[in-house]
Amino acid sequence: MKTSRQKFIKSFRLVFIALITNITFSALAQLPTIQYLRPYDKTGLNIFEPTKHDTTPFTGMKVRIGGDFALDYQALRDQNNAVAVFVKGVNINQLMPLTNGFDLAMANLNIDVQLEDGLRLNLAMYLSTRHHTDTWVKGGYIQIDKLLMFKSPVIDEIMKNFTIKSGDYEMDYGDQHFRRTDGGNGIYNPFVENYIMDEIGIEIGSEIYYHPKNGIIAMVGLSDGELDPLVIAPTKVDTATGMLNTYAPAFHAKLGYDKQVNSDFRFRITGSFYEDKSAAANPLYFGDRTGSHYFYVMENTAATSDVNAWSGRYNPQFSEEVSTFMINPFIKYKGLEFFGTYEMAEGRMITEPAMRNATQYAADLIYRFPQKTEDFWVGVRYNSLITTLPLNPTEVTINREVGSIGWFASKNILLKLEYVNQQYLNFPSTDIRSGGKFNGFMFETAIGF
Repeated sequence: MKTSRQKFIKSFRLVFIALITNITFSALAQLPTIQYLRPYDKTGLNIFEPTKHDTTPFTGMKVRIGGDFALDYQALRDQNNAVAVFVKGVNINQLMPLTNGFDLAMANLNIDVQLEDGLRLNLAMYLSTRHHTDTWVKGGYIQIDKLLMFKSPVIDEIMKNFTIKSGDYEMDYGDQHFRRTDGGNGIYNPFVENYIMDEIGIEIGSEIYYHPKNGIIAMVGLSDGELDPLVIAPTKVDTATGMLNTYAPAFHAKLGYDKQVNSDFRFRITGSFYEDKSAAANPLYFGDRTGSHYFYVMENTAATSDVNAWSGRYNPQFSEEVSTFMINPFIKYKGLEFFGTYEMAEGRMITEPAMRNATQYAADLIYRFPQKTEDFWVGVRYNSLITTLPLNPTEVTINREVGSIGWFASKNILLKLEYVNQQYLNFPSTDIRSGGKFNGFMFETAIGF
């Protein structure tokens, strides 16, 4: 098994090679500009779904290679008051002792290809992450903004307001996933970690966007509802129906409004839903293949970095059936930003006869300064989750408060420092999270290009 030092050296070497390669290509020629692409640096902040405002001309096929790198220094401490539960002589409710130190560095590789005018291909890979320390393909898709091959003025006119995405990629449920940290990509997130209940469904599917220039946003999508595609017939019986499980398609949609009212004020609000009636293992709340940036918090002494990769988060285990709705307001006035989330979800495992509920709230308040460059920021986040445990009627609550300061040293280099405090309330005394809490500081350096 590789040591943490070996993993760090590997990930650093991969990013160093990517950086040198990028610098070499940049010295020979400027990195190509790809149509309808969200930048991987500071200029990608507060960009959500693809828009039709791109003015990049098509000059032939282009290949753009980019990357992301994140390195964290952790100074967190945790505690609990769970009763001792012994399995083979080991107390599984005893927390892993923590100390200050560097976490495993994470790195991503992004390949974007301009195939034709209005046709873009994306391939994203994890070079090194907490859950997959080896190179791992996240996914890929083709994005269609023009259909010039049909040589139809009618189709060309229609496509001025439509975008089509298709592949194995991150489904567009809610707006929070556009602001989350994804392995080595921490540029878009003013904090080190994501939500307590982290939504990222990587599935095979397609989405159709309608976004005219008046600010309306509408999207419908269809996917397989699985992280790993299946062709093997189901053998498990669904407790709720008494019949063999089925692999039904998942549906999701978004409706909203996004308007830059004037040079100082932007207003956006969206509502999204996602529904999967039956699945082998729906990935919406367990689809992140990278892992948390809070290492080992609230984990027992048998935990390992990769197997217990989601420390500090909560998976509701809606693996068989899930139905969820999210509202996201976003307001920006000069340097002041507010981003909110209200999420109502229900779901169950295949062994449960009835649905359980999970409700999540979150609010980010960020102030970026100075006004001309917005290179610095101060921010606060409050995140709360209220849910019932699997096969247990107990209602539990997890609350998190975070304060953050940060600096874009350049458009590609980001430094951030945060203080986090998280509490676990009403968990059963035999659960390791009973009376649990963790707090402390995190320092992160992130690079994106």
